[in-house]
Amino acid sequence: MSAEEPPVRRRRGPSMADVARLAGVSGQTVSRVANERHNVDSATRDRVQAAMRELGYRPNSAARALRNGEFRSIGVIVFELSSFGTTRTLDAVAAAATISGYTINLLPVLDVNQRAVTNAFSRLGEQAVDGVIILIEAHTLDEAGVQLPEGLPVVVVDSSAHYDYPIVDSNQAQGARLATEHLLDLGHETVWHVSGPPTSFAADRRKRSWELTLKQRGREVPPVLDGDWTPSSGYEAGRKLAANPDVTAVFAANDQMALGVLRALHERGRVVPDDVSVVGFDDMEESAHFWPPLTTILQNFVDVGRLSVDALIHEIQAGEHHHDPVAVPTKLVVRSSTAPPSPRRPTI
Repeated sequence: MSAEEPPVRRRRGPSMADVARLAGVSGQTVSRVANERHNVDSATRDRVQAAMRELGYRPNSAARALRNGEFRSIGVIVFELSSFGTTRTLDAVAAAATISGYTINLLPVLDVNQRAVTNAFSRLGEQAVDGVIILIEAHTLDEAGVQLPEGLPVVVVDSSAHYDYPIVDSNQAQGARLATEHLLDLGHETVWHVSGPPTSFAADRRKRSWELTLKQRGREVPPVLDGDWTPSSGYEAGRKLAANPDVTAVFAANDQMALGVLRALHERGRVVPDDVSVVGFDDMEESAHFWPPLTTILQNFVDVGRLSVDALIHEIQAGEHHHDPVAVPTKLVVRSSTAPPSPRRPTI
C-alpha cells in the first residue's frame, strides 16, 4: 500500500445495540435472548431473533461462556485411537455432542501414565471444556497409578472402572455368553476361544464369560489362544485350530481376529460352517461381507456414545452424578458362519 492510500478500515459488524434498535427493545432484552435466558416472552424473543438474522448478528460465544461459566465444549481423552471400538465410540460421542449443542476437543495420549493424563487434563482446562469423557481402559489407568483430578465432570467409558464417576460401556460379559451359548445350542461339544491381548480389560471380560458359560453347561474348557485384535494374530491362532480335528466351534474376541481364523480354516480345507463354526465380536460393517458372512456380537456404540454424553451433560448442568455403571446390552447377529456340527469328522 502506498503512502497516499488511506488505511483500509475493517467494517464493524452489527452490535447488540443495532439489534435492540431494529427490534424495538432494550439492550438488556437482546442480551437475555443472546444468552438463552428464559425470562423473555416468546413474541419478543422471535422479534429479537428476526432482527439478529436480518442484521447478521452473531452473539460472542466466548464472552457468553465467561459470563455463564459454561463453554458448551466437551474434552475427550483417548488412547489407541486406531482400534475399531475406540473409533466407533468416538464417532458416536461426537455425533451425540453435536446434537446436544456441544463441540468436541479431542486429545490423544501416546502413553498412559500419571504425567500424560494429568497433562491432558491441564491442556483441556486451558481450552475451556465443561467436562471430559475418558476413552482409556480403566485398568490401564489403575496400573499407571493415574489419579483423576477433582472438580471437573468426568465420564469413563469402561465397565471395569472403579472411579467415583459415571461409567458407561457395552455389556462385554453378556456378549461373550451369547456367543458361547449360541454355539453350544447348535450342538457343539465345546467352544474354543481366540482372546484379545491379556492387557485388555474387554478381552479379559469376554474370556472370563466364555469360560464361565462353558463351566455352567458342564463342558470342557479348551486352552485359550491369545491374539492382539489384528487379523494376523487371528490367522496364527486359526492355523493351530485348523490343524486340530477336535475343533468344531470357535469364538474370536473380535471380528478382525475372526477374519484371520476364517482364512486359516479355508487354507487348511476346513469348510465353514460345515466343519467349523466361527463367531466374532463387534459386528463391523465388513463382517456381513466376509465369506461366509460372519455370525457376531453387536456392540451398540451409538448408545454407548449417546449415554456417555448424556451422563456428562447431566454432571455439567446438575452438578451431581450417579455411581451405578450403565451396561449397554449386546446382541447376537446370526449369519452363515455357524451351523450344527457335521456328523463326519474332517480329515486333517
